[in-house]
Amino acid sequence: MADRKSPAPSGAAIDTKLVRTLAEILGDTGLSEIEVESGDLKIKVSRQAAATSVSYAAPAPIAAPAPAAAPATASAPAPAEAAPMRGDAVKSPMVGTVYLQPQPGSPSFVKPGDKVKEGQTLLIIEAMKTMNPIPAPRAGTVVEILVGDAQPVEFGEPLVVIE
Repeated sequence: MADRKSPAPSGAAIDTKLVRTLAEILGDTGLSEIEVESGDLKIKVSRQAAATSVSYAAPAPIAAPAPAAAPATASAPAPAEAAPMRGDAVKSPMVGTVYLQPQPGSPSFVKPGDKVKEGQTLLIIEAMKTMNPIPAPRAGTVVEILVGDAQPVEFGEPLVVIE
């Protein structure tokens, strides 16, 4: 049996199986939003107050001028300038959930002040039910752990600082 398709506002067909897969990824990773784009079709699935919503964005006509940006109604306070980071940040190579120890109740892989060797496991990231060890890119001292246990992380998010 063929996948069910439902029409999108732009007249394109939406693969409902893809939307369900995206919603499952949200649930598995703890992310609040995921967006995919293919050609003129953009699918955004987001979690809001224990409900998953799907929104469709129709492509703008080619001859239409770009809409002006809407002014912000509530501006967030400017973040205070952070002190310069000592050392190098080890960044997340994937989206997933970070765990600081191999099993619940076990000691952490590393803690601030620990000396680490190149290749030593700093933490693990669970992505799609697979545990991925994140190794130290070089030898050094752990200055700071920037994430909490069982916290969802994004690609490129700083995890640990090594000096």
